[in-house]
Amino acid sequence: MDFMELLNGRGQAALDKKMGIKILEATPERLVGTMPVEGNTQPLGFLHGGANVVLAESLGSIGTWLHAGPNRRIVGVDINATHHKTATKGVVTAVATAISLGRTLCSYNIEITNEDGQRTCTARITCLILND
Repeated sequence: MDFMELLNGRGQAALDKKMGIKILEATPERLVGTMPVEGNTQPLGFLHGGANVVLAESLGSIGTWLHAGPNRRIVGVDINATHHKTATKGVVTAVATAISLGRTLCSYNIEITNEDGQRTCTARITCLILND
């Protein structure tokens, strides 16, 4: 099993699986993940804003976990998202870039785009590395 298979099976928590989140690239500094629009929409057929937030939090948490080490526990302590444009079909892609990688806090900027490369959401997350 290669690293990406392990990562996609790791903390592929129930919610990540339900939402179809796939991790394509992962280092503490930069992560890339995708999520299908279908199955993650609100009643009008648009990608649900909360789905964007779940995707962003998944990437930020994984990046923090990679930075902190596999035996550390990670929790998100702050997240915000601005929804710029809607997505109604296909797959969205998120790129998380580290803003700060510290001993106890890590922050990421996450840009989510549709299949046409248009930004649909910008999010920022801060995660806390818990002491063992």
